[in-house]
Amino acid sequence: MEPVYLARRAAQSRFFEVRGLRLHAHVWGDASLVTPERPALLLMHGWMDVGASYQFVVDALAADRYVIAADWRGFGRSEAPQPTDGYSFADYLGDLDGLVDAISPEAPIDLVGHSMGGNIVMLYAGVRPQRVRRLVNLEGFGLPQMAPEMAPKRYAQWLDELKTPQALRDYASADEVAQRLRKNNPRLSADKATWLAPHWARLDVASGRWQIQGDPAHKRTNPVLYRVEEILACWRRIECPLLWIEGEATDIGKWWGERYTKSEFDARLAVVPQVERHALADCGHMLHHDQPQRVAALVEAFLDR
Repeated sequence: MEPVYLARRAAQSRFFEVRGLRLHAHVWGDASLVTPERPALLLMHGWMDVGASYQFVVDALAADRYVIAADWRGFGRSEAPQPTDGYSFADYLGDLDGLVDAISPEAPIDLVGHSMGGNIVMLYAGVRPQRVRRLVNLEGFGLPQMAPEMAPKRYAQWLDELKTPQALRDYASADEVAQRLRKNNPRLSADKATWLAPHWARLDVASGRWQIQGDPAHKRTNPVLYRVEEILACWRRIECPLLWIEGEATDIGKWWGERYTKSEFDARLAVVPQVERHALADCGHMLHHDQPQRVAALVEAFLDR
């Protein structure tokens, strides 16, 4: 058996009632650590990830603070709506607003998002600028522009997928889950993969198999087109400083080809009024796994500035 990562800071599990769902979060510290200069820090994960994924970054923070890493609806130990026809940014945005209200009803928070979570926290900071003191985006690039002509095909695809049960692969053991995590990201060390596996998946007692803690409905096509003009209208309204961190090994061309280039993203990011940018060597899309110490150092310096 591979060695298991030893967490330096123990997390507590907490559930928040948000919009009719029980949303789960890993919580480090408590509200007694909050000050105006060091508010609650909310960490939001990416697609097919879980809040526990931030453990390595939290362990690398120099100072104790009140940190909450929530599982989005339908991921980790958070509930999924029933029935589930799919998920949209609007669903996540509503949940994030409820989480912020539950965690810090009056004072603004510091907010971090990775990948899909990075896209959502950017929207939130533009829609609710008074609720965010500092904002961190870990490779939430957004999506390619979608032309109106794409709508009929996407609606038809979504309708077809509603008639098809969705499924995720299961695994014979936690070790197999850890191997899958390392296949997805070869930079993830064996000890971290072994630690993360039982958070990313759970043992189904009836079948004896390990199942990914993600609602298979996340695989369904989102019928709502991604409209860049609407996204940028929100980004322009961000009032707080933004820290952008990317991995030098990330190649968005592998995801979208010429449909969405790095130069196009750079032009989008330029509409945000205050941006500090960093690129990390020997680091890919899973920055919080690949370089947790360096991510923590940049984030902490930015938040405490």
